[in-house]
Amino acid sequence: MDKLEGQLLAKVLALEKERAALSHSSHQQRQEVEKELGALQDRIAGLEHGSSAYSPPDAFKISIPIRNNYMYARVRKPLPELYAFTVCMWLRSRSGGTGQGTPFSYSVLGQANEIVLLEAGPDPMELLINDKVAQLPLSLKDNGWHHICIAWTTRDGLWSAYQDGELRGSGENLAAWHPIKPHGILILGQEQDTLGGRFDATQAFVGDIAQFNLWDHALTSAQVLGIANCTGPLLGNVLPWEDKLVEAFGGATKTAFDVCKGRARA
Repeated sequence: MDKLEGQLLAKVLALEKERAALSHSSHQQRQEVEKELGALQDRIAGLEHGSSAYSPPDAFKISIPIRNNYMYARVRKPLPELYAFTVCMWLRSRSGGTGQGTPFSYSVLGQANEIVLLEAGPDPMELLINDKVAQLPLSLKDNGWHHICIAWTTRDGLWSAYQDGELRGSGENLAAWHPIKPHGILILGQEQDTLGGRFDATQAFVGDIAQFNLWDHALTSAQVLGIANCTGPLLGNVLPWEDKLVEAFGGATKTAFDVCKGRARA
């Protein structure tokens, strides 16, 4: 590391001399030198402060401490029409084995169950799309953090479910050829019986949610594994996990928390 830093510093000194010599040269030449110099200085700063494979832009979590019908978070960004998606999140359930409730629900006008992830009581976890149901072989019963990803495409209704980077199940004919409708309401922690409300305490999520991201395409298995291992990019291109986009209500809390700290592994 010291050798690399020394090499970079030597290059910086050479460029600074070149910049001085170019004081009367063309504007374009000076710009090119300035650009390279800036990039090298950024690299040196990274070496001095330590760099990691991944640094989250907004490290926080939503916590819902008890089962109720009034604590939740709302994502304040509308969804476009979607013909495919991947949704990924970190979850830590504290339900005590009585069903994980609803980590998230997306409702649109005329369809409360446009997209819902739900585990009620002893039933398996389910993915609902346009009120059609697929059972997912996922388990969050150990009160630990788990990374969950679900991918779906309208073509043949293909779906895949991942837990901690591993494919746990897949299927087809889940709301095949149904486009996800735009401009709905996305809620974390509660199941919507009407657009944006009428929550049921028996279907509420209890625990913590972090790094909820949504893409408009199906991620590959390698991409999902990278995200679960905290070595790949986490931000969804449709919905990124950003502080300004997530608002907590009813006593749910939003606190600083980096779920990937210490988890990154090759």
